Amino acid sequence: MNIDIRLATEKDVPTILNIINHEIKNTTVVYDYNEKSLEAQLDWFHKKQQEGLPVLVAERDGDVLAYGTYGVFRTWDAYRFSVEHSIYVDDKARGLGIGQMMMQKLIDLARENGYHTMVAGIDSSNEGSLEFHKKFGFEEVGRIKEVGYKFDQWLDLVFMQLLL
Repeated sequence: MNIDIRLATEKDVPTILNIINHEIKNTTVVYDYNEKSLEAQLDWFHKKQQEGLPVLVAERDGDVLAYGTYGVFRTWDAYRFSVEHSIYVDDKARGLGIGQMMMQKLIDLARENGYHTMVAGIDSSNEGSLEFHKKFGFEEVGRIKEVGYKFDQWLDLVFMQLLL
């Protein structure tokens, strides 16, 4: 199995859109109700490019199976050395180690680009993601109770942090 982690191109955006919309519709991984349009996802991608922020994809045999990125944690100047990341793996490609490959590449890029810390916001019911992050050295640094509401339930958000 040969998986390539590379920078995304505009032609990858429709597949990225399918991956994120699946999560929006079916999970509490994303605290959003409405699927994104192709136009909105293209705008997101172009903004990332303009800001010099990475959007990575994992590709196998020409198929994009996952994407990952990081971006501004908060917009005030003092936060400029902190980033928040996201990784989404297509449900048909889970368990192949793609998330691990993507996370390591994002951590490496963040270090290379002079960032001091990475932050993750994770739904508290997503124990797989919480454990995944711990394996990379992330520590739980905060928990906000009932901050989200989706699928007729209140959701707690866990913040995890890795000092780079």
